[in-house]
Amino acid sequence: MTRPARPRVGLAAIAKEAGVSVGTVSNVLNRPDRVAEATRSRVQEAIRDLDYVPNGAAAAMRRGSNRLIGLIVPDITNPFYSAIARGVSESADDAGHAVVLCDSHDDPARELQHMERLAEHRAAAALVAPLTADRNRLGRLRAQGVHLVLIDRAESTEVGCSVSMDDVKGSALAVSHLLDTRDGDLLLVNGPHSIPQCADRAEGARRAVEDRREDASRLREVIVEEMTSESGYGAATELVSSGRLPAGIFCTNDQLAIGVIQALIGHAVDVPRDVAVLGYGDLSIAASAPVPLTSIDQPQRALGRAAVAAALTESAEPPEEHRHSSQLFEPRLVLRRSTETSVDAEH
Repeated sequence: MTRPARPRVGLAAIAKEAGVSVGTVSNVLNRPDRVAEATRSRVQEAIRDLDYVPNGAAAAMRRGSNRLIGLIVPDITNPFYSAIARGVSESADDAGHAVVLCDSHDDPARELQHMERLAEHRAAAALVAPLTADRNRLGRLRAQGVHLVLIDRAESTEVGCSVSMDDVKGSALAVSHLLDTRDGDLLLVNGPHSIPQCADRAEGARRAVEDRREDASRLREVIVEEMTSESGYGAATELVSSGRLPAGIFCTNDQLAIGVIQALIGHAVDVPRDVAVLGYGDLSIAASAPVPLTSIDQPQRALGRAAVAAALTESAEPPEEHRHSSQLFEPRLVLRRSTETSVDAEH
């Protein structure tokens, strides 16, 4: 036999218990600085005695928004997005906001559906990490009326707020390191250029070669359909079979690089003595790779925290006063064994 639900306690019941007006109770809940300390204590005691639970949905309706932040990512199983989600959660907690996580599978229809639901619930903001979104797709998201901040995607401040990495510079840093430490040809293992980050990293790799006045043919590029360790393994296996092993391989994410290392080791190719391997992202898996992986650091948690800060700033400011921001994080090379020179590796 189930117990009947307890009637919901309203402001009137609290006011009666504390001997004050409903308006005073409302001020204690929403503007406590306006209420004398003795009165405030009496109301708070009544709230505890009656076990009052604030109606957050009703408060959101009155304010026009609530303390909910939506995070939309293309694949939550990807460690990169998981780390961003942790940063978002940490910063939202600090600000007294809750986070709802949405996995779009990089599907525009699913992404739009998530945005519509966030708009229906009057979310304070939506943080979106689009993998392949174009301007039309982003325009449809913005049309929902939710404060939108892009993560890991640079955006013009005329259009909206964003937090991202300087991927051109990061890739140039990676290839420059290989040019400094290796004498032979280099290989870039990259995802489709329809992904803006992949296009930017290819551009950075080319610039590094050009800036050194090296022959452009010294750098080759292999495109894989998916940026996974399985794809990296397959690309490296084909490379070994072709007999055209480069002196160094730069992969545009750590998952690809780990797959490459696994395949090379499996085919008796020594990393780093025979081939140096460098990744991008510096995920937690980089340090524990079969050969600890040199990588370009992407501060995922910092990206998440910065996105929350941008979103809360925009939601707190009147539209006519707000100025969009575009925060660009600087890349950093994290050296590990996978790119040591042959002399270093022997010691």
